[in-house]
Amino acid sequence: MTVNDDSFTNWKHREEIAESMIPIIGKLHRERDVTVLLHSRSLVNKSVVSILKTHRFARQIAGQELSITETLPFLQALTTLDLGPSQIDLALLAEAYKADDRGLTVEQFTAEAVAGAIGANKAERSEGRDVVLYGFGRIGRLVARLLIEKSGSGNGLRLRAIVVRGGGDQDLVKRASLLRRDSIHGQFQGTITVDEANSTIVANGNEIKVIYANDPSEVDYTAYGIKDAILVDNTGKWRDREGLSKHLRPGIDKVVLTAPGKGDVPNIVHGVNHDTIKPDEQILSCASCTTNAIVPPLKAMADEYGVVRGHVETVHSFTNDQNLLDNYHKADRRGRSAPLNMVITETGAASAVAKALPDLKAPITGSSIRVPVPDVSIAILSLRLGRETTRDEVLDHLRDVSLHSPLKRQIDFTTAPDAVSMDFVGSRHASIVDAGATKVDGDNAILYLWYDNEFGYSCQVIRVVQYVSGVEYPTYPVPVA
Repeated sequence: MTVNDDSFTNWKHREEIAESMIPIIGKLHRERDVTVLLHSRSLVNKSVVSILKTHRFARQIAGQELSITETLPFLQALTTLDLGPSQIDLALLAEAYKADDRGLTVEQFTAEAVAGAIGANKAERSEGRDVVLYGFGRIGRLVARLLIEKSGSGNGLRLRAIVVRGGGDQDLVKRASLLRRDSIHGQFQGTITVDEANSTIVANGNEIKVIYANDPSEVDYTAYGIKDAILVDNTGKWRDREGLSKHLRPGIDKVVLTAPGKGDVPNIVHGVNHDTIKPDEQILSCASCTTNAIVPPLKAMADEYGVVRGHVETVHSFTNDQNLLDNYHKADRRGRSAPLNMVITETGAASAVAKALPDLKAPITGSSIRVPVPDVSIAILSLRLGRETTRDEVLDHLRDVSLHSPLKRQIDFTTAPDAVSMDFVGSRHASIVDAGATKVDGDNAILYLWYDNEFGYSCQVIRVVQYVSGVEYPTYPVPVA
């Protein structure tokens, strides 16, 4: 047998194992509200090849490939337990088990590691929470995809309606088509049908009412059977408390804005300050994509080294706010053709840091350049630290944060020397540390942070919605604080 034959035989064997994992992962999700993760990446509804690639990707963050033969026994052990709603990371289980020297079996160790999700300790299954999307643009459609993806168990967030302005003939069909196919993010994973008679889009069995209105005051959501819903405003038209309060109509309990809030509206970056949301708070903001990208690594650096001052320069993909060709725009430069120019513009991300990290007294400045790419941006975070350090120490710290800390869903880490922006389309993290580009000299550090300003940000929005809805379940093993 040749070496190539050996490699192919090994691949086929790993394919077989991945195939055996899929029904286990699906059953745990549907019947028990358990989401199986691998280094914070969900394995629910993933293909054989996707599961294998996720295992191999561990090289980029943990330094070595994770074998599927290592994780399968832990997945099998989960099926023997009386699990409640939770998220369980197989990679962290396998890693912790290797470091444990007590001689426990996989079954014993797994039961101990996820004890908080077993038997009398397990969380109650949620009855679900209605969600309404106000606006159906780039972020609205991605949030819709994520809500539909996460509705598999039937006990989480339920997308009940979207509110849009009337668009003329074939409006419903065209909006469904934009949900079904996306030039950047690809095909919708599932089936979509349109019921024009009832103004409804049915996506993977989720009946989504399309409500036409020009103003929030025109809608009574209880007329559609919607109650205690969380409304996600994707329009950015209203950004202060007075304007967003217009959404607090019959059937709506809370309003979440997908843009920086103004005035006393809390700006929330999940993973950093979501636990400061007051239970009775009805209006909050998820800040901007760039704020979500820089605040988690900024916190990670401040906690470990201290930060004296900083500057963030974002090289940002163009957005719908810009013009395809030169035309009038109320901003100074954004009227110039987005696909043809680099456009210097302002960013509110630096000033928004103060809202998300009020204990950080260091001044943070910022600016932005819009460039001719449709998605994925990079934030260059230049920091004066509170003490001297080395490049290796900083990278080890950020790698550890991405794997084991409460910020592991926000911060990802890559050592790929050939990575470029399109490689991060579809990333679910708020930002990805590019290890190869990182620069450290004494008390100065420069971090290069990739982020999918559409999809990664939408994932952060969903996490905030899950938190305020009460359907964000605990993760095991518990991350180290």
